[in-house]
Amino acid sequence: MEKVINLHIERLPEGFHPATSEDVRGLVVQGRTITETVEIARDFAKKLTEIQCFLERM
Repeated sequence: MEKVINLHIERLPEGFHPATSEDVRGLVVQGRTITETVEIARDFAKKLTEIQCFLERM
């Protein structure tokens, strides 16, 4: 199941794009482009959600 989350993406002078989200606790990623940052955030958010669900079942 896919879910829409809000990302806060910045542009650093070095050219990187760090992103965080208040919707997914612990999500902090960085990419070279905005597209790459969004893709990394999507994959990482899925992993974080899986881990959180697993821990809730314990």
